[in-house]
Amino acid sequence: MSARALLAALPLLKSLDRATLERLSAATTRLAVKRGDRVFSKGDVLTGMHVLVYGQIRLMAHGTRGRRLTGVVQPGSSFGEPTMFLESHAAVDAEAVTDALVLHVPKSAVFEELERSPVFARRMIAALCQRIQALVAEAERHAVPSGRDRLIQYLIRSATLENDGAQVVLPAPKAQVASHLHLTPEHFSRLLHELAAEGLLKVSARRIQINDLERLVAGAAAAHDAAVEGSRPARAEPW
Repeated sequence: MSARALLAALPLLKSLDRATLERLSAATTRLAVKRGDRVFSKGDVLTGMHVLVYGQIRLMAHGTRGRRLTGVVQPGSSFGEPTMFLESHAAVDAEAVTDALVLHVPKSAVFEELERSPVFARRMIAALCQRIQALVAEAERHAVPSGRDRLIQYLIRSATLENDGAQVVLPAPKAQVASHLHLTPEHFSRLLHELAAEGLLKVSARRIQINDLERLVAGAAAAHDAAVEGSRPARAEPW
């Protein structure tokens, strides 16, 4: 497919007029990355924004306890544009979980189109607002006090339906996923073992087969209802 056709198929750029797509595609570079390759590293100066066509890209932060998973980019999503706009250094590593195709749109082309096209400008603003909403939702999920509930919610969000049922392929080593969920590696492994012993999961390295997705969802819903009930103020008794 041509660069213009690839850009036109992406949610961020869908329905843009042909002239806008032609100008953006003329400046766009394709990056075919292999599993494990980095698109950019922490500290790099980004020269544009990236849009993922297919595959998965994981974003890894560096902390006092080592590298930590901070997010996974799915096809059709953009990444790197906040750093591009701020003209700062990348705060994370972006590396391929699977073989992937990434489009690199240079900063100069993005900035020129922002001044030329109000529709494109609104799309970029909307994408950044969605990023903020996602961060708020992530913070709310991490506020769930039970590590078991955080893990179950993560598995439900990450599950994909296959011919043999639902499964999750962890996008990073277990210790890094555990850190993302604010769990120790030991606690993470223990919770997986408990869920497997209950017949809900089957764990094989990074691949997790969900044996009973409905039961897993029902358990998460019950935990959410209990948390909401527990957060309500006590009813004052009449004198």
